Amino acid sequence: MNPTSCVRVFADTDHIQQCQARLAQAAPALSSLASVLALAGNEVRLQMLFLLADEQLCVCDLADVLKMNISAVSQHLRKLKDGGVVTARKVGQTVFYSLNAEHLPVLQPLLARLITTEPAQ
Repeated sequence: MNPTSCVRVFADTDHIQQCQARLAQAAPALSSLASVLALAGNEVRLQMLFLLADEQLCVCDLADVLKMNISAVSQHLRKLKDGGVVTARKVGQTVFYSLNAEHLPVLQPLLARLITTEPAQ
């Protein structure tokens, strides 16, 4: 049987309408989550989020840890900040970044899983 085909005698229109209603109700949250996950889909930004989940770091610290130049780190942070995933706090002339508390419930379980996952052999 072809896995892309569907054979049924009758469509359960009530069930289909319920699913469509659930999707419509969740549309704003799904859109927001998709945006966050799209930003986290870049390996460098995911590394930044992993680090920022535990502590606040400045651009210089992130650049040193990631072995990248400050300009490249700043560009990634700009995308994360524009997407609302990280927040910035200025202390003197230094800007410290941290995860936006709004996205912690989504990101923390994903990032915590990275710690408990065994590296591939």
